[in-house]
Amino acid sequence: MGRRPTIADVAKRAGVSRSSVSFALNDRPGLAGETRRRILVAAEELGWRPSRQAQALSRGVAGALGLVLARDTDAIGADPFFPAFIAGIESVLARRGDALVLHVTEPADEDATYRRLVADRRVDGVLLTDLRVDDPRPALTGELGLPAVVVGDPGGAGGLCAVGLDDRPAFAAAVRELAALGHRRIAHVAGPQEFRHARRRRESWELAMREAGLPEGPVLPGGFTAAGGARATRELLALAADRRPTAVVYANDLSATAGLAVAQQFGLTVPGDLSVVGYDDTPLAEYTHPPLASARADALGWGAAAVRALDEVIANGRADNVALPPAELVRRGSMGPAPSADAPDVPRATTETTETTETTETTETTETTETTVRSE
Repeated sequence: MGRRPTIADVAKRAGVSRSSVSFALNDRPGLAGETRRRILVAAEELGWRPSRQAQALSRGVAGALGLVLARDTDAIGADPFFPAFIAGIESVLARRGDALVLHVTEPADEDATYRRLVADRRVDGVLLTDLRVDDPRPALTGELGLPAVVVGDPGGAGGLCAVGLDDRPAFAAAVRELAALGHRRIAHVAGPQEFRHARRRRESWELAMREAGLPEGPVLPGGFTAAGGARATRELLALAADRRPTAVVYANDLSATAGLAVAQQFGLTVPGDLSVVGYDDTPLAEYTHPPLASARADALGWGAAAVRALDEVIANGRADNVALPPAELVRRGSMGPAPSADAPDVPRATTETTETTETTETTETTETTETTVRSE
């Protein structure tokens, strides 16, 4: 690939000074018409294009938005929500040539990461995802004067603009339909409870169970991971027959897909012996066997809406909260009538075989990494 042409190259081709080229290319007055024309022709012949970074610096802005993820890199790669969410961000940024600066960091380095972004003037604002209980980031961005938008529940946004949706209608519909199909023991495999959205999903399930007049079934942690969903499902299936759930509502599709596979490994049919419901309605959901019932949250649209809200905060200093369409249940083949009798015993040999192959989750210490996603 050849060297990118510069203003100096254009000046040499047109036989003028670099300041004259700058005047012509920025459409400033003070040049003779023929000189301006000659400069523009030279720029076109050389294939000169303005530097986005230089333009941003001249305007006093970075031309980029930031996203800091304090999660294990393997977990991010496996979670289908983030690729769709980032695609939604890029659908807005790409049209104007701005960039997304993505940092993956350890929780202990999170504070320093935001401070570096501000000190280096790398971004014009940030999107705050995975909001935690008592999360320090809303206050930190305020201290740093860094425009920010919360992706999720406004309850913990600390006065920042929040772009979120209501989980409750999807959980209410799932529990209501499962109850209508005869299910009385409906379990929940929850996400990490330090995350506000995982806690909100659990609370939505609890409320739906109360509204359906059902006792709350067992709740086990799934960690938003396949390994966590598989482990929780094994524990649920190991319960005595009179306590074993006939349906499980998972906090995300990744754990639900693993749970569906584990149930089938144990010799159970889905939905004949166990109904399974996920959350996020990721593209894989309709291709599992059977297709996975899930709650649609439109991660792509969420990313685009978050960027537009952050644009408004950057321009005006504030923006109103944005309520996206609530999550809705997508009914698929993993939901069915409750078994006519108590759930069948899990074959011991199958259980032992499966448990010996259980994936062991480990937490790896990773250095802070940075990726800049540029829109050409």
